[in-house]
Amino acid sequence: MKKIAVLNDLSGLGKCSLTAAIPVISAMGVQACPLPTAILSNQTGYASYYCDDYTQHMDAIMDEWEKRGFRPDGIYTGFLAGEKQADKILEFIHRFSSSDTKVLVDPVMGDQGRAYDIYSPQLCEKMRALISQAQVITPNLTEALLLLYGKEEMEKKWLSLQQLSGRAYLEEIEKQGGMLHERYQVPGIVITGVDDQQEEKQQIGNLIWENGKETWIFSEKTGGSYSGTGDLFASVLCGGMVQEICLKALVHKAVRFLEKAIRDAVKEGTDRNDGVCFEKYLYTLWED
Repeated sequence: MKKIAVLNDLSGLGKCSLTAAIPVISAMGVQACPLPTAILSNQTGYASYYCDDYTQHMDAIMDEWEKRGFRPDGIYTGFLAGEKQADKILEFIHRFSSSDTKVLVDPVMGDQGRAYDIYSPQLCEKMRALISQAQVITPNLTEALLLLYGKEEMEKKWLSLQQLSGRAYLEEIEKQGGMLHERYQVPGIVITGVDDQQEEKQQIGNLIWENGKETWIFSEKTGGSYSGTGDLFASVLCGGMVQEICLKALVHKAVRFLEKAIRDAVKEGTDRNDGVCFEKYLYTLWED
């Protein structure tokens, strides 16, 4: 069985990070091997939370894994609490990857034109080093702009993008994807969760940039933003990457999976911090 090392935090409540990644990767017929970066009572979107930074324990886990000759088929990294953890991730990739290892980096740093509290110029620089080691990255639009420009310029660029609409808006985002590839030599880029208004219909777009070509995959927007949807999306991609499934097919699979989960969360009136109702749709991930 193929294995993916998942380096992310473990949040008891909120259906994100490891509690999202493990069931999705498992449902796709791949073993998820978690290495926690932090242990949280609940994800940080709630009014309060307890967090135990696990950075100091990561070396001991890596040492034990190395003793056992662990060589994952994939490496998937998500939320990082700071630049020290980014250094540990870079060390992990150096110690455990080979030329055949598929690396996916979700550069979690912000959303909706705002950098998260964890953001710092140092963390952004480490993220740039990380994505240069990846075969696929899954930034949202804010994170793509942070990687390219840093916080202050991202905010300016975000505001200018909001003045555009229709095809001009999408073309400018395509340009950013091409710049990311050119600057960091990432083979596959998916800019996720792009809000797009087409006449009376509001939809969510995911831009795939691969082999010098752009492809948009859209779905109807239902409800608002929910915890963990980015983690679920990236987990589908990583689970399929190690099985040599093409990126476009994986984005289609992830979008269809999330459409159902979000629809049920809206129907049930689920709080956005609690995440989406994905569990009963895990079976769709192993369907052809």
